[in-house]
Amino acid sequence: MELQNTMEKATFAGGCFWCTEAVFLELKGVKSVGSGYIGGHTLNPTYAEICNGNTGHAEAIEIVFDPNEISFGELLEVFFATHDPTTLNRQGNDIGTQYRSEIFYHSEMQKEISKAYISLMTEENTFDAPIVTQISPVSTFYKAEEYHNNYYNQNKLQGYCSYVITPKMEKLKKVFKDKLK
Repeated sequence: MELQNTMEKATFAGGCFWCTEAVFLELKGVKSVGSGYIGGHTLNPTYAEICNGNTGHAEAIEIVFDPNEISFGELLEVFFATHDPTTLNRQGNDIGTQYRSEIFYHSEMQKEISKAYISLMTEENTFDAPIVTQISPVSTFYKAEEYHNNYYNQNKLQGYCSYVITPKMEKLKKVFKDKLK
């Protein structure tokens, strides 16, 4: 008996999309990851427009995954472990609303799992400061310009990649080795 196509989508904003894309591309069950912009008011925004912080969009990734191989909850676990969900509109030196922490849910189940996960982390004092990650319904996801796709893997020696993304990748390999491809 052949399995039905059960692919699902998850959309996360966790700062620079080069960082989040690189992390999620490594996970078993993740079929594709695309960088883009979501949650703003400008139609067809460009990277240059996003960078000024005036469009309202967040840099985000859209993940296509097989829930038979990796659950939405497992994706959340990796999401929260690989960015700082306690800094409002900031990830490290990247500052602005485009670098906010936000989950854009595709179903009521994703919304409820996200709320429960944040509640559990809050209850367990997982972080030293309150979690500021927003939970919003998915809206139009605009794909980023082509050169943003697979950016880390194509530019590992670039300064930002080696100083910001490589340490995240090392943490991923240490903490989530059982979830890697």
